[in-house]
This record gives sequence, C-alpha cells and structure tokens, in this order.
Amino acid sequence: MTIRFVKMHGCGNDYVYIDAINQPRVAALIGSAGWRRLVVRMSDRHKGIGSDGVIALCRPTPAGARQGACVRMRMFNADASEGKMCGNGVRCVAKFAHDRLGIKARPIRVQTGAGVLAIDYRRSNGRLAVATADMGRPGVRPIDVGVRLSKLSFSGVDHHSGIECGPEHEVWIGTFVSMGNPHLVLFSDGNPGRFDSIRALDAFDLARFGPAIERHPAFRDRINIHFVVRQARREATMRTWERGSGITQACGTGACAVLVAGVLTGRLGRSALLHLPGGDLRIRWDDRSGHVLMTGPAEDVFEGEYRA
Repeated sequence: MTIRFVKMHGCGNDYVYIDAINQPRVAALIGSAGWRRLVVRMSDRHKGIGSDGVIALCRPTPAGARQGACVRMRMFNADASEGKMCGNGVRCVAKFAHDRLGIKARPIRVQTGAGVLAIDYRRSNGRLAVATADMGRPGVRPIDVGVRLSKLSFSGVDHHSGIECGPEHEVWIGTFVSMGNPHLVLFSDGNPGRFDSIRALDAFDLARFGPAIERHPAFRDRINIHFVVRQARREATMRTWERGSGITQACGTGACAVLVAGVLTGRLGRSALLHLPGGDLRIRWDDRSGHVLMTGPAEDVFEGEYRA
C-alpha cells in the first residue's frame, strides 16, 4: 500500500500528517497492530521519514460533527502510543484542512481526544500561516492529571508537589496541569542548582532525568515534563521531555501548561511569550472565559508517498 503524506511542523515539533479521509485503506488500518508498526517505522529519524509521531486527519464522529467539527485529529507519538492532544499538531491540522482539503470556515473546528477545539488563523499568499487555538480550560488539580497522590513526596502546597525519583532519590518540585494531556512543570527557582539560567537549561541533560520522571509510579498514564527558566512576568524559556517521544523541539500543550503553572504560582502574568528550542509561542489565559489561547506558526516541510 502506498500512503500519501505531508511532513509539517509547528515550532520544530514535527509530525507526519496523513489524510485518512481520502485514503480509506489508511482509515481502516488506524488502531491496528499494523498501524502501530507503521507509525514507529515512519517516525524513525534514521530509517523512516523522521518525526515526533504521526497525525491522521479523519472524519469527525457524529458527536464531533454535532459540535461543528469539520475534521478529526488522531495523534500518535513516535512509540505509537496515542495521545489526546498536541497543541502544535492541531495548528498544523488546521493548516492541512485549509490548504489541502479546502476548508475555509473561520474558525476551523477540529475534533481531538480532548474535545472540539476552535482554530482561528491568519493567511499569507492564500495559505494558512499562523493559527490561534482555543485550548479550552486547563485542569489544575493533581487528580485532573491522573496522579496517584500516595506516590508523591508531598502535594498541594501552593500548587507545588514533589516527586522522588532517580538513582540518587532526588526530589523534583513542580506544578501539575492538564491540557487534555498530563503535564508537570518544573521551574528553575523551585529546583535550585539544576538549571538556574538559560545557558544551564540549554546544557541540562534531559535524557538523564526525563525517562525516570515520565514513568514515575505516581503517573497513571506517564507524563510530559517541562523545565522552565522564568525571565520576566511575561517571558520564559522552556525545554520539554515529551512522553512517548522524548526530547522535542516544542510542545504546544506544554507551553500552555507552563503559562498556567506560572500564573498559579505567581511567576507569570496571564499572557506571556514562551521560548522553545524550535521557536516562540504566545500564550494567554483569558480571565473571563478561563480558556487558554495559543498562537504560533504552522509550516509545511515536504510531501511524498510512503510504501507500507
């Protein structure tokens, strides 16, 4: 079987995008053992296309269609585990729908595992270039993230919790946020001596600590971890260890989680510029609606055919 695909990225968070609406054989394969093997092969950066995972554009379910969704996003990490949401991915889904499927609605509504999201956008030369995704209301309790409280060192102290992990039984202090998927935000001032500056953050060995935190027994479904240096009330720099994919250039839902965690702990204002290795995202937590809004680019890399 030959599968048509487009490689796209948002701030360097890259996925292989597949139109399963107009490729029914692909749609029938999704979720099977064969599909999982295909996702792993496609994502391989040495022997495949190379990506943080695969995102399939599918027809919305009846429930999604009733909420105005014109397309459904199914997102798979590089290890073929399925995630509910990807903030950078959903912007690229909107671009794919606009540029390739001819969907010109404003906003474009995308069904995800975390609900139907509205994506507004700006065009350049007739193509979608920058998108603003309404990411909905965050969950701000450990229970929203699927945390086993009994496995934590402590929890609930001014939105700070502690977990103990690693060969030296180190305690990490952070804030839990759900953006439809689970996040742990670790600010440098809460974890002194580890990544106290942007230079130290750049040099910090995520691969040493990320896997142990991701798979800590406190987390029912693993977790995404973000290491953050605050620069000002409206600016911070972050790096991410993403569950199922490892180190990534960006994580859109993670940037949203960082802003929310910063507001909850008094570190950030309700709007901030987040610097990620792959680019910048503007995040705002609207105080009226309680929704988090994420603005950033969506870009094509190349397209082709993959023989499965």
